[in-house]
Amino acid sequence: MAVATQSANMADNQVWKTIKPYVNGGLSGMGATCLIQPVDMVKVRLQLGATGGPLGVAKDLIAKEGFGTLYKGLSAGLLRQATYTTARLGIFSQLTVAAKKANDGKNLPLWQKAACGLAAGGLGALVGTPADLTLIRMQADSTLPAQQRRNYKGVGDAMTRIVKEDGVAGLFRGAGPTVVRAMALNMGMLASNDQAKEMIEGAGFEKGSSVPVIGGSLIAGFFASACSLPFDFVKTRMQKMTPNPDGTMPYKGPIDCALQTLKNEGPLKFYTGFPTYIIRIAPHAVFTLLFLDALPKIEQNFGL
Repeated sequence: MAVATQSANMADNQVWKTIKPYVNGGLSGMGATCLIQPVDMVKVRLQLGATGGPLGVAKDLIAKEGFGTLYKGLSAGLLRQATYTTARLGIFSQLTVAAKKANDGKNLPLWQKAACGLAAGGLGALVGTPADLTLIRMQADSTLPAQQRRNYKGVGDAMTRIVKEDGVAGLFRGAGPTVVRAMALNMGMLASNDQAKEMIEGAGFEKGSSVPVIGGSLIAGFFASACSLPFDFVKTRMQKMTPNPDGTMPYKGPIDCALQTLKNEGPLKFYTGFPTYIIRIAPHAVFTLLFLDALPKIEQNFGL
């Protein structure tokens, strides 16, 4: 009886109600990352110049560096989800709730969902940039010449050394393209997911059932990929770049990186690794949104 009363009190607790969207968002992203990390590693290697296609790159990685290399950077990936995804999904939830109240409880038009996604993605990316930079550095390290490798021991070692070598600002290198990429991804993912679910439910499927949840997630994965890959490509190049022999950096900034890439390699270069990228983004979106849908139902069973 006491446990039931305590659970009921917890469900009505204002602090828990406030942090619940953030907690569920972070847990959902972390769960999805554990499943998708190997595909993300292959995607990064393709963007950094590896050849042979996704399966060929994965096979080569396992043969040369062992199966464990597919999970290199997992600690940084989980930290990124605990910061970035916690923030973006929590903020998006609160923004859409506030927008619906202002809209008299009606479904939001697509442009308002997109605006909520843009804002949530940008703010979440600012929180998650240090972990994102650390993840890219750890995944790319073994692609560098032996004398240039940093040989990070883990996410803590990587962050500590980045601060020592580049200062605190070094943790935010590439923050501009990271924020822009996150805004594009979340606009595509979150707005299209909500819109697709409403349309599928409008076609006669039960609200909250597996068809709109999974269908919306798959559609969201495609639009998230198509909108964000060019920005992800620029972000990865910016975060991975090392000084030229004369001490100058290859790119002056994200716009310079984009312009040089466009001039020297053509527009399709921005979609390098798109098959792998969409294979990673779509399942990650599916698992994240499935977990995000399931967690409140599980918590309800425990009175949370």
